[in-house]
Amino acid sequence: MIYSNPLIYIEIHDSEIPWLKIFTHEHRKEFSACSREERMMIFEALDLIEKEMLAYFKPEKINIASFGNMLPLVHWHIMARYLNDSYFPEPMWGAKQREGEVKRTPMEPFIENLKAVLASRLAAS
Repeated sequence: MIYSNPLIYIEIHDSEIPWLKIFTHEHRKEFSACSREERMMIFEALDLIEKEMLAYFKPEKINIASFGNMLPLVHWHIMARYLNDSYFPEPMWGAKQREGEVKRTPMEPFIENLKAVLASRLAAS
């Protein structure tokens, strides 16, 4: 876990691409079951993570998804996508297109910076 507050927590998903997931602490099956505060916190976190990923990783595209079919609780995926990742332009759950050739930018500096941004910005929300 890289961040947690009373409403949400954020984890890293192990992948060839930068990929984070946001969860609610309370078990909720659908986004509409979330409180207004939870929904606003999720959207603020999505916005901050996307901006930080764009600035640091310089991906081709950011993908944001919330399915919950395999894990029926509210959670969101934020992924930095590259033309040469294994699945592009398919979703990461789609058919593999090639062996990925993504040159990994170190995650540690990104995570340390993101922790500081989340702590200062989400605490103020």
